[in-house]
Amino acid sequence: MSSVTRIRSATGGARGGRIALLGTGVVGSAVVARYRQLVERGVPLPPFAWLSNSRAQVANEGSLEDAIARAHAAPRQHGGVPPWAEGEALARGDIVIDATASDTVAGWHAEWLLRGIHVVTANKLGNGGDLARAQAIVDAQREGARYGDSATVGAGLPALRLIRELVAGGDRIHAVEGVLSGSLAWLLSRFDDTRPFSDLVREARDAGYAEPDPRQDLSGEDVRRKLLILARAAGLPLEARDIRVSSLVPDALRDAAPDAVDAQLNTLDKPLRERFVTAYRSDARLCFVGRFDAERGASVGLRALPLSHPLASGHGTENRAAIFSDRYPDRPLVIQGPGAGAGVTAAALLDDVLRIARQAG
Repeated sequence: MSSVTRIRSATGGARGGRIALLGTGVVGSAVVARYRQLVERGVPLPPFAWLSNSRAQVANEGSLEDAIARAHAAPRQHGGVPPWAEGEALARGDIVIDATASDTVAGWHAEWLLRGIHVVTANKLGNGGDLARAQAIVDAQREGARYGDSATVGAGLPALRLIRELVAGGDRIHAVEGVLSGSLAWLLSRFDDTRPFSDLVREARDAGYAEPDPRQDLSGEDVRRKLLILARAAGLPLEARDIRVSSLVPDALRDAAPDAVDAQLNTLDKPLRERFVTAYRSDARLCFVGRFDAERGASVGLRALPLSHPLASGHGTENRAAIFSDRYPDRPLVIQGPGAGAGVTAAALLDDVLRIARQAG
């Protein structure tokens, strides 16, 4: 691959394949920084072979920071086969880190697994997308490659792993409900009716807690994908259409052109204030909750929870999940912790890389 610049890889001496990173944005850059820290501490990580974004693939010479700079500086590509999709880019035993939100990349997860290439991902469009794709990812792992997706829900909180371990141990999951969006958790924990909700949305967007287009967070679609991942791990083969989503986005904001979104954010204020006042008078707190129930279905939306509820006491971007099962029928198993941020997401991704490297070694 003559167009690929070689960079020198850092390695702590782990056996097995190489690391390939897809995505060099905020999360991808945090992965590189975390990788450097771990290698300097002597953690035995596999060598970093190359990284890629939508512009270029840069591999195996120099420093990883230089590689990201080169990838960012490369001219934009239009059409053609992405370099990481070519046969020589990856080999059996390599570990792909998907730090993108790309549906195209997620569509390759099962293919890589079938080729014996391990996949570690923060991209929810694999297990949280179409059910057929999620099932293909499960089936492909029977060939021996491993799939690390702990970063897809709660930025690495152990909710997903615990659900799978409970099921593997014979427990039956009755229901799971959670505050699964760090962005919405931050907004609602700050909202006390002293400022318009739209002001908080702008603050969250400018601080990087919300997407540049905050409708992506406010719509509830991100929570729907996370809930799909958890439900499928619990053995419920749900499709996206099986989850009822109550969006926070009014029609005028939903239909606004990208350059008109900011002007329409004020349409959030009246309905959110009314919901807040009603909850406050009932000694309740507004939380954006995703829930699936083996008998009653699945939903995503704003709820007024009593202050004694296990999901009602979070702060900032904290995520919480409550698991009800045969083992925990009345008092749920509750997992809580930071559920957003590039640093914790990068740590979750590299935790999965280390787990796979140890098993492969």
